[in-house]
Amino acid sequence: MRYTQLTYGFIASLLASSSLLSQQTQVSAPVADKQPHETKIHGYTLTDDYFWLRQKTNPAVRSYLEGENAYTAAVMKPTEALQKTLYDELVGHIKETDLSVPYRRGPYMYYSKVAAGKQYPVYVRKPVSGGPEQVLLDQNELAKGLGYYAINEQVVSDDNSLLAFTFDSTGYRQYVLRVKDLRTGQMLPDRAARVTSLEWSKNGHTLFFTTEDSITKRSDKFWRHLLGSPRTDLLYDEKDEKFGVSSGRSADKNMIFLQAGAKTSGEAYYLRADKPMSALKMLLPRTADHEYDADYDNGRLYFRTNKDAKNFRVVSAPVSNPSQWTDVVAARPNVKITSMEFYRNYIVLNERENGLPYIEVIDKRTHASRRIGTPEPAYSMGTSVNAEYDTNKLRYAYTSLVTPPSTLDYDLATGTSTLLKQQDVPGYDRSKYESQRIWAVARDGTKVPVSLVYRKGTKMDGTAPMLLYAYGSYGASFDPSYSTSRQALLDRGFIYALASIRGGGELGEEWRNAGRMGYKMNTFNDFIDVADYLEKKKYTSVDRMAIAGGSAGGLLMGAVANMRPDLFKAIIAAVPFVDVMNTMMDASLPLTTAEYTEWGNPNVKSEFDYMMQYSPYDNVKAQKYPAMLVEVSLNDSQVPYWEGTKFVAKLRRMKTDDNLLMLKANMGAGHGGASGRYDRLKDVAFEYAFLLTQMPHM
Repeated sequence: MRYTQLTYGFIASLLASSSLLSQQTQVSAPVADKQPHETKIHGYTLTDDYFWLRQKTNPAVRSYLEGENAYTAAVMKPTEALQKTLYDELVGHIKETDLSVPYRRGPYMYYSKVAAGKQYPVYVRKPVSGGPEQVLLDQNELAKGLGYYAINEQVVSDDNSLLAFTFDSTGYRQYVLRVKDLRTGQMLPDRAARVTSLEWSKNGHTLFFTTEDSITKRSDKFWRHLLGSPRTDLLYDEKDEKFGVSSGRSADKNMIFLQAGAKTSGEAYYLRADKPMSALKMLLPRTADHEYDADYDNGRLYFRTNKDAKNFRVVSAPVSNPSQWTDVVAARPNVKITSMEFYRNYIVLNERENGLPYIEVIDKRTHASRRIGTPEPAYSMGTSVNAEYDTNKLRYAYTSLVTPPSTLDYDLATGTSTLLKQQDVPGYDRSKYESQRIWAVARDGTKVPVSLVYRKGTKMDGTAPMLLYAYGSYGASFDPSYSTSRQALLDRGFIYALASIRGGGELGEEWRNAGRMGYKMNTFNDFIDVADYLEKKKYTSVDRMAIAGGSAGGLLMGAVANMRPDLFKAIIAAVPFVDVMNTMMDASLPLTTAEYTEWGNPNVKSEFDYMMQYSPYDNVKAQKYPAMLVEVSLNDSQVPYWEGTKFVAKLRRMKTDDNLLMLKANMGAGHGGASGRYDRLKDVAFEYAFLLTQMPHM
C-alpha cells in the first residue's frame, strides 16, 4: 500500500472542520455582466441575461473565462499539496510502460504500447511468422507541438499495405483523414476533412467515408474516393435533419454498408466491396419507429430489427429480396439484443438482461446457443477486437468495480474462457475491496439498480462519504467497471455508487423510453430517489453525499441541483448540457435537430412546456445550492462551453448561500477533456481535491 498511516492522517487533518479552503486568501468571484437578450416563442418572452457569453470570438468572453479560471486557481491554491499527493497516487496506480494484448489480422499481430513519461500510445504490428516490429503510428510524434491530439479510426487495407486513419488536433472532434503507405512509411497526399467513418474496398484502391456538416456536425454525406486521384464521388446526401449516417463492412469483407439513423428510425444501403464502382442500393426504406441495422454473411442479409420486437430480434433475407424475412433469433421480452457479429461458423450477440450485459454464442451448424459465463453479480463485458472471420476464438473484455479490465479469449467450440491479460494495477489488492448491487425503490415503485464499491471495513452507518454517479440518457448503458483513479477515494473512506436510472439502456428499450421525451422527469426523479434511499439506508448522509455527471449526465446534475439541493453536499458537472431551451431552439447548433426525438422539439408548444420544467439554466432560483465545480471546454462541439459558463454566471447572481461555486474552463480541449493520459490524471486529482475539501472530518 502507498497509503501509510502518516499520509492518511495528514490528509485527514487537512479535511477537518477548519478545511483547506477556509485558509484561502480572500478573492472575489467574477460576476458576469447582464446583457438581456429576449426570445419570443409560444406567447412567452424568455429573457437571457448571459446570452452574450456565446460569442466565442468576443475578447470579453475570453477575458471572463480567464477570470473564472484565475478565481478557481486562487480558491484551490491551498490544495496544491493535496493535488500533488493525489496525482502521484493516481500515476502510481498505472503501469506507465505497458503493452496491449495483440490481436491477429491476416499475417500480422497488432497492438499498442505506452512508455513512462509519454502522453500517448504507439501503434505497432509484427508479422505472425516472426520479424521486426513495425510502427504504424506514433501518436507522441504526431502530437508534437500540439496541446491536443486524438486518433479516432485506423483501418488497414485488405492487402495490409495501407493505413487510413483520422485525427483531431483541436478537441472539436472534426477528424481529418490521412493515408499512410506502410511499405514506405510515407504519408500519401490523399486527405479529407470532417470524416466520421471509413472503409476500404477489397482492391485497396478505393476508400469510402462519411463526412459531417461543417456547422451542425451532423454526419450527412457518403463519399467514394479513388486513391491517388482527385476523384471523390458523392454517393449519398442525407437531407433529413434528424438522421445521420455511418459506414461499416461485413466481417467476411464482402459487403460495405451505409447506415442512416435517427433516434427512433433507421435505413440501410449496401454495395459489394469487390465492386467499388457499383451503385449504392437501399435495403429497407425508413418508417416511423422502425430501428434496424444490417449485416451480411454467407450470401444472406441479416437485420437486427425492433419490428414486432421492442428489444429487437434477428432475421435474415436473400439479397434479392431484403423484405423476405426468416427468423434467426426470436424476440425475447426481457432480453435486448444490442449488436450482432458474424463469423464463419458462429453468430455472436451482445445482449442485456436484468440490467446486465451478456454475450451469447450461436453455432450456425447446430443452432445450439450458450452465454459466456460471468463470475460476479455486477460487471461490464462485451466483445473486443475480432478481426479474423474464420476463427474458433472470440476475444472479449470483462471488468467490474473490483476487477481490473481483463482481456479473454473464448473457445467457441469448447465454451471455455482463457484470461490473456488483466490490467496490472500497482498498489492494488483486490481482497481489500468489495462491491454489491442493490435495488433502490423510486417514488412510483420502480426498482432502480445501484452498484456500490468500497474498501472493506467501511462503516455503513451514515458516516461514509459517497460519490454517486449516473447518466440516464440516449439509451446508453453505463455498466460497473474498474477505475485505477477511484482507489484514491475508496482508500479515504468513500463509497462509490453507480445508479442505472431510467433514460439509460441498462434495462432495455422500455427503460430507455421511460426516461426520454415526455417521460424525462423520471430520469431526475430516479436519481433523487436513489440518493434519498442511500441516505435513509445509512450508506451515507446528506452532508457527505457528492454527485457527478458529464454531458447529458451534467444535465442531470443541473436538474437535481435545482430540484433537491438539500440532498447533496457537493456536485461535479462536467461539460454539462444545462442550457436546454436555448440550445434546442437553435437548429444551427451541433446535435440539436437530431435530438428532437430525445428531448423534444421546442417549436411544439407541449414539448416546449415539458422541457421548461427541467431545463437547469431556466430553473435556477433564489435558494441554497451545494458546493459545485462546473467544467467546460472551449472547443467542445457536443456541449458548447457557454452552457456551463452561463449556468455558473446565473447561479452566482441568484443563489443564497456561500458554498463554493467554481467554473474550470479548459481553453485547449473539447468534449472529452485533455487528450494526454498524464493531463487527464491532473484533472482527476483536481476534482478529487475539490471533493475531499467539501467533506466533513472522516
